[in-house]
Amino acid sequence: MAHPTGEELREAIGLLVTGAGGYGKLHERLCRLNAFVSRKKPPSPEVLADRLYNLTGGLRRNVPATVAFHTVWAEIVTQAVSEDDDKKLSEIADRINATLTENEHDIREDQTDALDTALGEYEQLLAETVGPVQARFEMLFKAVPPVATRLRARPLATTALAPAEEA
Repeated sequence: MAHPTGEELREAIGLLVTGAGGYGKLHERLCRLNAFVSRKKPPSPEVLADRLYNLTGGLRRNVPATVAFHTVWAEIVTQAVSEDDDKKLSEIADRINATLTENEHDIREDQTDALDTALGEYEQLLAETVGPVQARFEMLFKAVPPVATRLRARPLATTALAPAEEA
């Protein structure tokens, strides 16, 4: 699994604030999941993200804060993705995984084009459901390091109209 940078985690927390119904609700949910020893709410989502980053080692450590973050993230994404889309995403994920070596530390030399195609399809389908930025983070949180490197180098997926643009 790839690990986010501090800036990426700050941006992901911003998305969670929106998806959870506000900063207070997100903080309370994380506290109920035992992410923190203290229930004292940091002054801003950015400070919360920095605290999570430090506690989890950039989501590398298997600690309650890491589990809590991934739980809340998965809940929000799962609510948005339909069962049919989930099946399609799973099929595309299998194609992505097929491009990796046995130990999943590298991309097979002859599979880079197939990987790029599958990544594009996966991201486009997910972006149409949850938006391009959230789709990118969902993919980064699930990706192995060589795939994450390729994702970070790609432009974000585009959608016809983002929900904010429709209003």
